[in-house]
Amino acid sequence: MEQVQVRRSRFAALAAFVAAVAIGGWAAAQTTIDYFSFTTSSAHIDALEELIDVFEAENPDVRIRYTTADFGSYFTKLQTDFAAGNAPDVFELNYENFVTFASRGTLLDLGPYIAASEAIGADTFYPAALNAFAYEGAQLGLPITFSTVMLFYNKDLFDAAGVEYPTIEWTWDDVLAAAAAITDAPNRVWGISQPVQFWELYKVAAQAGGGLSVTPTVQIDTPENRAAAHYLVDKVQVHGVMPTDMEMSGVGDVDMFLNQQLGMIVTGIWMFDQITNEATFDWDVAVEPGGAQKGTHFFSNAAVVASTTDAPEAAYRWVEFLAAHPAVVDKRIELSWELSALSLDQAELLAAYLDKPVPANREAVFESLAYAVNPPVIENQPQLQDIINQELEAARLGQKTVEQALADAQRRVEALLNE
Repeated sequence: MEQVQVRRSRFAALAAFVAAVAIGGWAAAQTTIDYFSFTTSSAHIDALEELIDVFEAENPDVRIRYTTADFGSYFTKLQTDFAAGNAPDVFELNYENFVTFASRGTLLDLGPYIAASEAIGADTFYPAALNAFAYEGAQLGLPITFSTVMLFYNKDLFDAAGVEYPTIEWTWDDVLAAAAAITDAPNRVWGISQPVQFWELYKVAAQAGGGLSVTPTVQIDTPENRAAAHYLVDKVQVHGVMPTDMEMSGVGDVDMFLNQQLGMIVTGIWMFDQITNEATFDWDVAVEPGGAQKGTHFFSNAAVVASTTDAPEAAYRWVEFLAAHPAVVDKRIELSWELSALSLDQAELLAAYLDKPVPANREAVFESLAYAVNPPVIENQPQLQDIINQELEAARLGQKTVEQALADAQRRVEALLNE
């Protein structure tokens, strides 16, 4: 459901009025920037309003008028607005949808504004985070948030099994060896749980030295990608270090980890707060081990400017504020509202996050950005993901071999792209 948010604090309204009068009148003083976001939680909306107050106090010539929609309807509304000629000045895009908008020429090149900026520079963002929102040589967005996936591990189970804790040098072989040592299936303890689906395969394929690709040709059924799929599927089908659906009995992997039934899980940093609050054991995280090389997830949202905006400079100022202003960084850390996509060169800004005691290895979150891998993206993204998920599920359940599953996925994706 779409929500038009216009409620503002009395202080903000008064401050804006005073600033406007001071520089020559309300109408002449302010440019209104329409901002569209898929932020819908009440806590995050309250935080957004606070941040708008900060921005407007620092930029009294600009007023931010924002609208939100839930993620499920957001992109339909956005495309409808573009078609009607009512595009917002600034809006939020995730990586998976960025390419669609970039390829249509609907986004403003931010390069000239970034080059002229005194607030951000080459060391502000990790290159992978910044490059994700570049298209054909133009920087069309600034990353405002990121999340990644880590290897979470239960130190108590590692200690009981006599296994050393994961390090940055770990490989798949180390994961499987540790998982085998921890697994005690009769007592309902397993070494690891890792999803067997598209979002894991594209990353694990990169770890194997391959990768899922759909342009210029479909590259799914390759030796490296088969090795990656085996790494995922064989934990259940061959090694027995990951519980089956029957053994999980409807309990999710995070809950099993909290119940000390899993030595390791592969999940996102968005689980830090829950596990910190509920775990009764010592735990930590590590950058995901790789096969031939490392590869990590990169989930990111960017702020972009519509090419149709009448106020590109003011719109850019709001984008830059969302991406790197200390008030935004602090608020995201305070609320665990994802993370600003800053490099560790900005350690002073990130100190409040890095200094939290649990998990201890929080630097690994940012270190993982050095190995970030972007998923393949097409306009029919949901269908692409469904095909790969269906074939991997068949392999995980033993209904197909890995080889059959990837061959069928290759064939089906080729057919999808030829429709």
